Amino acid sequence: MKVLGALKLLYVQVLVATVLGVVVGLLFPETGVALKPLGDAFIRVVRMIIAPVVFCTVAIGIAHMSDLKKVGRVGGKTLLYFEIVSTLALIIGLVVGNVVRPGAGFNIDVATLDPNIAAQYTKGASSLSLTDHLLQIIPDTLFSPFVNGDLLQVLFIAILTGFACSRLGSFGTQVAHALENATKVLFSIIRIIVWAASVGSFGAMAFTIGRYGVASLGPLAILIATFYLTAFLFVVFVLGGIARLAGFSIFKFMKYIREELLIVLGTSSSEPVLPQLIIKM
Repeated sequence: MKVLGALKLLYVQVLVATVLGVVVGLLFPETGVALKPLGDAFIRVVRMIIAPVVFCTVAIGIAHMSDLKKVGRVGGKTLLYFEIVSTLALIIGLVVGNVVRPGAGFNIDVATLDPNIAAQYTKGASSLSLTDHLLQIIPDTLFSPFVNGDLLQVLFIAILTGFACSRLGSFGTQVAHALENATKVLFSIIRIIVWAASVGSFGAMAFTIGRYGVASLGPLAILIATFYLTAFLFVVFVLGGIARLAGFSIFKFMKYIREELLIVLGTSSSEPVLPQLIIKM
C-alpha cells in the first residue's frame, strides 16, 4: 500500500512538472531549450536497467518450472506471441498512418531533405528476409544484447538460462535464488530512478515548447493524436481480444493500472513503472 500511495504522489508530481515545463518553455524559450538534457538523461538512465530486469524476471519464472517440456512450450509460446503481436501492432500502425497521414500539410520540399536520415532504417528493413529476422534473435555474444538493448535477444538468453537452471536441480535453484536477489536490487534502483520522472518530464516539455513554440505544435499534436489512436486500437482490439481469451476485461485491467498509465503519459516511457506493474501482477 505504501508503494501504491507513493506512486499516486509521483504521477501528481509528473503532471505538475509537465505544466511547469510548458510555462517555462513559453516564458523563457532559451532556458527551455537548455533543459533538454534533463529529459534525455532520465530516459537513458531508465533504459540502462530494463534489459537486466527483463532477463532476471523471465529467467526466474522459467527456472522454477520443474517440467522441462512445459519450459520449452512456454519459451516457444513467448517468442511466438512476441512476434505475432508485434506484427499486428505494425499492421495497425501502417493502416492508421496511411489513412490519417499526419505528415501531410507540412509543405516541405522533399528535394531539400537529407536522404541519409532514413537510410539506416530503410536499408535494414528492405534487406531482411523472414529467415534473417529470426536469425537476428540469436545474439553475437552472450552479453551483447545487454549492451545493445535488444530485448528480444535478451528474452532469448533469459529463456535459455531459465531452461538450464531447471535442469540443474538444487544448483539451478540456488542460481534462481541469486537472480531473485539481484532482481530486488534492480527494482530498488528503479524505484530510486523513477522519482526523477518529474524532472525528466519538466525538462522534456520545457524543451519542446521552448524549441518549437505553441503555435508550431499543431502538426505535432496531430502526430501525437495519431499515435494514441493507434495505441488505442491496438489495446482495445488486439490486447482486448487476448484478454478476453484469457478470461478478463482489458478495461478493468486498465482501471487497475491507471496510476501507472498516468506516469507513462507524463514521462513518455513505460520503463519507470515496470516494478510497480510486476508487483500488481
